[in-house]
Amino acid sequence: MCRYSGGRVLAVESGLYVVATPIGNLGDISQRALAVLAAADLVAAEDTRHSARLLQHYSIDVPLQAYHDHSNARAQARIMACLEASGVVVLVSDAGTPLISDPGYRLVREAQEQGYRVIPIPGACAAIAALSASGLPTDRFLFEGFLPAKAGARAARLQALATETATLVFYEAPHRVAETLEAMVVAFGAEREALLARELTKTFETLRRAPLAELAAFVAADSNQQRGEIVLAVSGSRGHDQELTPDITRLLLRLVAELPARRASAVVADLTGLRKKVLYDFLLEQKD
Repeated sequence: MCRYSGGRVLAVESGLYVVATPIGNLGDISQRALAVLAAADLVAAEDTRHSARLLQHYSIDVPLQAYHDHSNARAQARIMACLEASGVVVLVSDAGTPLISDPGYRLVREAQEQGYRVIPIPGACAAIAALSASGLPTDRFLFEGFLPAKAGARAARLQALATETATLVFYEAPHRVAETLEAMVVAFGAEREALLARELTKTFETLRRAPLAELAAFVAADSNQQRGEIVLAVSGSRGHDQELTPDITRLLLRLVAELPARRASAVVADLTGLRKKVLYDFLLEQKD
């Protein structure tokens, strides 16, 4: 299929195109993404109203269909029928790169299993944009998406991540960001460094890096920081910034009943990421 875009004719072959769209600033879309959108026989969008505004901005008039977590088999069947007819189908999310904490992987799997091409059109991603400007280590990072909405489940998940050494990246809803930061202070410690990235690429963009306790106070004191799209990045554990949790303490004391203190400390250090010296010093204090 050939369409005219940007002053030249572009060939767009049949297949499912996973197209990244802007996370705020509409200028952050690639020429390739625009060409594929203009050539689409069908655009599968998380929210058709949101995507319609983007298409209208670029004077692109193509059919839209809703596709999200609650879409039924009929919606997917329509998309597959378009591919079967050698059509061009574009999958977009509300903003950023589809499937990054967004629906769509079942559709991608089905298209692949049916033998259709799946082509990524890269572009904006809030998690990567936040990391790139975070000032935190990026050689290893763990994307966690959204934490559980309920306080107990959220606290348990954060505690499970407390000894992770990679930089942690979360998306968070604005009405939960204040309590999530407080929960992070409890799980990770007040001094663990973190970044608040809010409304990236938009008019009221916020990028603030600080110890978690300071960041939690900043957000609690300013209701404007509890609005919009939010990414939280937290530095990984370095061992010394972790207090001994009750579970780790029980494990350490159980092992030292069977092993020398240095050996027990080494085993727990390997399991938790805590420094061996911190653990050994704790055991010496208990002995004293």
